Amino acid sequence: MLLEIITPDTTLYTGEVLLVQLPGIDGSFEILNHHAPLISVLKSGKVKVTESNKNTVYFDVKSGVVEVLKNKILILAE
Repeated sequence: MLLEIITPDTTLYTGEVLLVQLPGIDGSFEILNHHAPLISVLKSGKVKVTESNKNTVYFDVKSGVVEVLKNKILILAE
């Protein structure tokens, strides 16, 4: 699935991933391949990304919104 992490200033990440773990306002949650459509608010924390080559990358976010639609994850982060 395709992941894009965008801030007001730049694009932090674009690429194919296996898993994304996010700090939701009601707790941490994960998105896997072919996840159901979703929109959620994010709180301050770390976004964990497992890339298609199985490397793990982390991004710090202060807040944001995530949209999952048609096997694409779009994170608008601050």
